[in-house]
Amino acid sequence: MDRFDAMTAFARVVETGSFTQAARTLHMSRTTVTQLVQQLEARLRLKLLNRTTRKVNVTADGAVYYERIVEVLAALEEVETSLPNASALPRGQLRVDVPSPLASMLLVPALPQFHALYPDIVLDMGASDRMVDVIGENVDCVIRGGAIADQSLMARQVGDLQLAVYAAPAYLARAGTPVHPAELESEQHRIVRFRWASSGNGFAHVMQRDGETVRIQGQYVLSIDDGNAYLAAGVAGLGVLWLPDYMARKHVASGELVPLFETWAIAAMPLYLAYPPNRHVSKKLRVFIDWVVELMDRHAPLARPAGKSVT
Repeated sequence: MDRFDAMTAFARVVETGSFTQAARTLHMSRTTVTQLVQQLEARLRLKLLNRTTRKVNVTADGAVYYERIVEVLAALEEVETSLPNASALPRGQLRVDVPSPLASMLLVPALPQFHALYPDIVLDMGASDRMVDVIGENVDCVIRGGAIADQSLMARQVGDLQLAVYAAPAYLARAGTPVHPAELESEQHRIVRFRWASSGNGFAHVMQRDGETVRIQGQYVLSIDDGNAYLAAGVAGLGVLWLPDYMARKHVASGELVPLFETWAIAAMPLYLAYPPNRHVSKKLRVFIDWVVELMDRHAPLARPAGKSVT
């Protein structure tokens, strides 16, 4: 039995709650993962997992063992990079998931600079607006706008997305230019509705000016759950959009979008980077976090104190 493989397999079963999921994320067969855990239990003479036909639960002994081996596995990674003849630079695979507009407009264009600094880090990036199962899908970290739904995750606020309202000239020529946000509730106007992939729901847009607060639901002809497609719909003239500054900037400069209600305020959307609990922050993850913080400081700087920090 390879003890390192066995400990890794056991840790992934605990984190995913499934032998099948653990096998998929480790690129092993389910049989191999099962055998490794069984061999580990035999060697320790302890039952680490309770198995039923529907789920896998960690035993009390297994929970204690898991907490320790997470530290051991992290320490082994650190040892490998700290040897005198080893590269001083962090290396290895890093699995991240980010919103599609953030990937296409900010992160990917800046990656040549990241890889110039850290050529031995291989990024597996998911670009989507869906809710990712960070632990079940074996993702090292995610970046998301808005509150982190899974409060068990460790998180660091890395930016604030300044929001504003926009529409295409073709839309305004057809529907007229509204002068007050409340006009967007009329039959005359349409919005493009952003639908959260996790729930299928949209949300009300809250705007304020001189003590007046307006909540806009609006009527729509298109509801969509991808940020890039949402932007494309607005540029095509399908309705009014609420966009972060980094998504709108180029299209405003080109004349494809026109800002609306510029004297009204919209609360900034916090941008968080989150990673699984009970997982050591490796060198490769830490330098990626630091790079994201620096990048966001240029494009979406914090407008208020950050929340829960990575430690």
